[in-house]
Amino acid sequence: MAETDGQDWVPGTYDALKDAGVSLAAYVPDGGFRNLIARCHDDSDMEAIALSNEAEGPCLLAGAWLGGVRGALIIQSNGVGNCGNNFGLTKMGRFPLLAIVSQRGSWGEANSWMMYSGQIAEPILELGGFHIMKVDHAADVADAVRAGATTAFNASQAVAVVLTQRVLGAKQFVG
Repeated sequence: MAETDGQDWVPGTYDALKDAGVSLAAYVPDGGFRNLIARCHDDSDMEAIALSNEAEGPCLLAGAWLGGVRGALIIQSNGVGNCGNNFGLTKMGRFPLLAIVSQRGSWGEANSWMMYSGQIAEPILELGGFHIMKVDHAADVADAVRAGATTAFNASQAVAVVLTQRVLGAKQFVG
């Protein structure tokens, strides 16, 4: 991983999810989120569900909400495009959706395949009606997740907390 600001954002972020009443984490496995996902799996009060495709997430979380469960979608920016149609369900049904998204294709990206998806993720989220909270520093992640959860669950909105590669570090590839 390329240099980050060196702070561990996971404990505070996990606590923010728990404090918001989140008990379901839907995710596509990702190295940048591995420690957060592991925390979700390790907590017997948190149901962590691996998705085969990001598009399953908005529907799963809408159904969970109808059943009285708060959830969060944890994905890479390259998976945002897979969710487009299902973001419509969230918008039309006024279901809350809290997404934590790692933004690829930015600071120090070494994989050219990630550039395109990283560049189009935010416009797709904006077109999907998301409130975007972009985070560049690890110290700000937990507060952004708290604020995003408040907006999502109390105002029935779609919120994306977008973590840049300055938080997560850029993955290095040898070409």
